[in-house]
Amino acid sequence: MMDFTWKVFSQTGNIDTYLLFKELEKENQDIPGNQDDELAEVEFPYL
Repeated sequence: MMDFTWKVFSQTGNIDTYLLFKELEKENQDIPGNQDDELAEVEFPYL
């Protein structure tokens, strides 16, 4: 969902879409064990 929202914002420049993206981003950070976080750790492990 975040990828789609960002793509729409980048193509349109619509501020409401950007604000929706930021809201989704914040909600994802509040959820422990988020799948995106787990994938990021696999792709970019801590050194």
